[in-house]
Amino acid sequence: MNTALLLIDLQNDYFPGGRYPLWNADATLGQVEVEVAAARARGELVVHVQHVAPSGAPFFEPDTDGVKVHRRAFAVAPEAPVIVKGYADSFHETGLEALLSRHGIERIRIAGMMTQNCVTHTAISRAADRYRIEVLAPCTTTVDEMIHRIALSALSTRVDVVQSPGG
Repeated sequence: MNTALLLIDLQNDYFPGGRYPLWNADATLGQVEVEVAAARARGELVVHVQHVAPSGAPFFEPDTDGVKVHRRAFAVAPEAPVIVKGYADSFHETGLEALLSRHGIERIRIAGMMTQNCVTHTAISRAADRYRIEVLAPCTTTVDEMIHRIALSALSTRVDVVQSPGG
């Protein structure tokens, strides 16, 4: 099965020193690094998804350090295409669907930030209905552990929530 690994919003503003640091961000990124290495070894398409907010937004403002993909996330997949989005749903008004179609993708594995927002909205997007969707629980995070767990529980009725990623 042709598989893509989406890395959603692994951007500087969500890490310590950023404008909106998330719970467990560094540990989550460590899990993502392991998962990207395994995905690349399996020949999966890895895609960075980068949120760019309008000027004046609380975070992910254009032309700031905070909007950039975190250097460690970029380092593990420097050749990966970057899809820029302006909404929680990574498919909405982006080239993601066209990219996945060109690569014959059938399964999408999702890692990234924030669990209850961009991860969830991408996983249950109408555009995602044609794919087998998996959310990689250890490779996602949000503002705190409780919201993270609630979001994963809610998602589990619609998509596969994988507790031990790796294939």
